[in-house]
Amino acid sequence: MRPGERHTEAAQLPALDAALRTGPFHLALRAAIAARRLPLHRVQHHLSRQGIKVGVTSLSYWQQGARRPQRAESMRAVRALEEILQLPEESLIRLLGPAGSPVAPPRPAVRSYRSLVRASGVLERLLGELESPLDGGLHTVGQHERVRIGAHRELLGRDSQLVVRAHRDGVDRYVAVHHGDPGCAPADVAVRALENCRTGRVRWDGGTGVLVAELLFDARLRAGETHLFRYGFEDGTAGPTTEYVRGFSFAGGQYALQVRFTEDALPLRCHRFAQRSAAAPRGGRQELALSGRHRSVHLVEPQVRAGLLGIGWEWE
Repeated sequence: MRPGERHTEAAQLPALDAALRTGPFHLALRAAIAARRLPLHRVQHHLSRQGIKVGVTSLSYWQQGARRPQRAESMRAVRALEEILQLPEESLIRLLGPAGSPVAPPRPAVRSYRSLVRASGVLERLLGELESPLDGGLHTVGQHERVRIGAHRELLGRDSQLVVRAHRDGVDRYVAVHHGDPGCAPADVAVRALENCRTGRVRWDGGTGVLVAELLFDARLRAGETHLFRYGFEDGTAGPTTEYVRGFSFAGGQYALQVRFTEDALPLRCHRFAQRSAAAPRGGRQELALSGRHRSVHLVEPQVRAGLLGIGWEWE
């Protein structure tokens, strides 16, 4: 087949066609894989048949934009992907540009796996300073979290309403965790005790943007008793963001997440995703429709599992 003749019927779709024309690379790759309806392990299988070794995690990072192909073997894989995905020759390679030169405006900073691991160690230290065990003696029955994105595409703040049940006697507090986006100044993040709680001790780490805050109850709970309370964080200290991720150390009850955007800064598209751990590839991707009137998207998980759950979006 001559150069330029490889194509698929899906390549005629406006979204894929636009992504191939304008990039960035990760968006074009993701659109092409979606159009072919190939799971990443099948893409990896096709590459291995050509003698190219690329892990599923690397493919996942490429299509998320967390990493870019750079090594010679990676560039060979990109050319093979053009054939596997039945795309025009050079359609993906050209989006990477000459070595060392950017081909698209800088993406908003995202947290790398290394930064998440570092933040995990910091969180353990901060919880130790508050003499708080990881579970705090509470089981989450239900949680509704609302996230607000500002006109400069930054995380303005979030608030959470929780229903918890004590699984031991004497529990009188909940420790809330806030992990700001890269560049966040946790010392300037405000903690708000909104309903049925009051603010206690607050600790933070400037290097990772992690902040922990005690929310004190007015009475000690007995084992089996429930408590409803609401709290929030006012941030707005970091740059543009492209996702909100919530980590769960334990399985729990229902979780609902709503992300609301301002009318002056609406994303092109939104999706939900899940990860079993920070090192695992993302799965469970599902496109979310932006509500025009409320300018928001949401997800509802009836029974959360340990791992990560979140909503991501793409700016124009």
